[in-house]
Amino acid sequence: MDNRDMPDADAPFTYPDVGATRATPFPQGYHQFRERKLIGHGRDLFDRAAAHILSFGIHKGVGFLPRTETRIALQGTEITVRISVGPFGVDAPCRVVYVIDEPNRAGFAYGTLPGHPEIGEELFAVEYEPDSGAVYGVIAAFSRPGAWYVRAAGPIARAAQRLAARWYLSTLPTGS
Repeated sequence: MDNRDMPDADAPFTYPDVGATRATPFPQGYHQFRERKLIGHGRDLFDRAAAHILSFGIHKGVGFLPRTETRIALQGTEITVRISVGPFGVDAPCRVVYVIDEPNRAGFAYGTLPGHPEIGEELFAVEYEPDSGAVYGVIAAFSRPGAWYVRAAGPIARAAQRLAARWYLSTLPTGS
């Protein structure tokens, strides 16, 4: 846990639709996507995947090690994700908007703060289907460019966001 250079606790979200990843459809005027991947079966797998997500394991697993003021996602937790490609990187400040702690669904969503290259919200969750025992990892987001270089990248930036979502899902524990 490293809280150096954390976002300003009073900083406003950079978008008006705070919490809108709770339901679909997402707000208009944003690029939107949802990735859902079967990771295996069983309540134990659901519990392990939930713990992984809630401890920022998917971010750590892809190397976007977040600086955060808590070890697990809590509503209001300030996070700075470091997105790097080779020697180039950008800090992306966020705040946890809500946490999901339901019998068959767990995870959290965070929203962008000033300085983030995107504007919007992203959900990181795991879902359990009791009838089949299937466990799914879910990443869903709505966003639009917040920085000139994201606007300039156009479709490449959107493709990179989807690729990152698949990469996040690949860090989840798996099982049968």
